[in-house]
Amino acid sequence: MLDSALCLLLGYLFGSIPFGLLLTRAAGLGDIRSIGSGNIGATNVLRTGNKALAAATLLLDAAKGAAPVLIAGWFAGRDGVMWAGIGAVLGHAFPIWLGFRGGKAVATAYGVLMAAAWPVGIAAGAIWLATAALLRISSLASLASFAMAPILAWLFADLAVVKVALVIAVLVFIRHHTNIRRLLAGSEPRIGKKATASAAEPG
Repeated sequence: MLDSALCLLLGYLFGSIPFGLLLTRAAGLGDIRSIGSGNIGATNVLRTGNKALAAATLLLDAAKGAAPVLIAGWFAGRDGVMWAGIGAVLGHAFPIWLGFRGGKAVATAYGVLMAAAWPVGIAAGAIWLATAALLRISSLASLASFAMAPILAWLFADLAVVKVALVIAVLVFIRHHTNIRRLLAGSEPRIGKKATASAAEPG
């Protein structure tokens, strides 16, 4: 129980680091939450016009998902991997430092899957790419990818990864509730189209 709680806390603390906010402020671009979708993730950082900063945010958000999973796996085994992964996604989605108002946790969740079982992470990423290329809707690609993640984990990994993939899928769907409403209404922006300020993208 203690190891599980420590791994969950470790993951949460890593996941709650708001790299998008920190990087944009350091670059003199102000508060990323005041532009575009108001999201702290890489997609909204890209709206500043700084592609390098957006790429850095994407990589760091993925890394903050992978790092606690690798650390927890080293000292607490597969159960530690599960709890650290869940904690990292919760941390990005609900960071204590930002009043529990975070991002969609997509990049962080991919980092978790890559560290927990890289074949699952790669396969989930491939589904995102294929869906995005075919339908040109980022949020739908994310939803399709994480809906398949538990099945991919069942095929390519162990029960711990299945559990973390299930929890991640639920969290990603919850964080995309506004996107799902727009998808059903046929008003979700496509990749390459300018989104409205309320169109929160994955991050």
